[in-house]
Amino acid sequence: MNYLEIIKSMRPQQWIKNLFIFAAILFSKNIFNPNMFLKTISAFFIFCFISGSLYIFNDIIDSDVDKLHTIKSKRPIPSGRLKKSQAFLFFVIVSISSLVLALILNKNFFIVSLIYFILQIGYSLYFKHVIILDVFIIAANFLIRVIAGAVVIEVYISPWLIICTMLLSLFLAMSKRRHEIVLLGENAANHRVILAKYSPYLLDQMISVVTSSTVIVYCLYTISAETVAKVGTINLIYTVPFVLYGILRYLYLVHQKLEGGSPENLILKDKALLLNIILWGISVILIVY
Repeated sequence: MNYLEIIKSMRPQQWIKNLFIFAAILFSKNIFNPNMFLKTISAFFIFCFISGSLYIFNDIIDSDVDKLHTIKSKRPIPSGRLKKSQAFLFFVIVSISSLVLALILNKNFFIVSLIYFILQIGYSLYFKHVIILDVFIIAANFLIRVIAGAVVIEVYISPWLIICTMLLSLFLAMSKRRHEIVLLGENAANHRVILAKYSPYLLDQMISVVTSSTVIVYCLYTISAETVAKVGTINLIYTVPFVLYGILRYLYLVHQKLEGGSPENLILKDKALLLNIILWGISVILIVY
């Protein structure tokens, strides 16, 4: 069995998405709690393996259509470097092992992880073919990560944080769809049938709704009575410029640079965007703690 190709199929470069798990411990002011931090770290790695196994499953299902994609065709399974039978065996082993570890870590965390697992399987088999619902499922996966980070350390999660995460996730998911349509052009529908139901104009309208909503909701979150009482200051409002710049920068990259197909790669590749996120994180820590 080619373990290097299996690791590539698990897409470790996309595990950056699992950093959403740290949102709860950060905003609950428990990041310096050793026990909670250890649980969050454990949850992060468990989610890395769960999501990695699901990427393998998705590549098995989409291997034929991925061969038509300029980038995805180079992945181990679509390219034929990794046999489907070997990939499926590893998917079963890793997914079951990861869910068992989730159960050992925390019962509620296991339930959330199982919901994420089932939702992703459903997406690969069916939901990705249903317009609008497909991007909601993608966005829900980010939201589930935030919830998982909260339940594993047993802290209250603010409804504001849930709404912000959902809107931001929708923004990323819709930008991803737009990138696929622009990149593939006339062959978009051949790669993914759902793309025929979208258009760049339609997605631009949807994106405009969620971008403005994201900024407004984040602003309201920073000055809400609940947040001020928990953090002890109204100064979180000063992190809004970082959020606004990040969204505008991402829009620039999507429209002018034709990026957005892989948010995690885009964040790591674009120095301005990465620096902005780091500065936002530092400012949040300094204000909250």
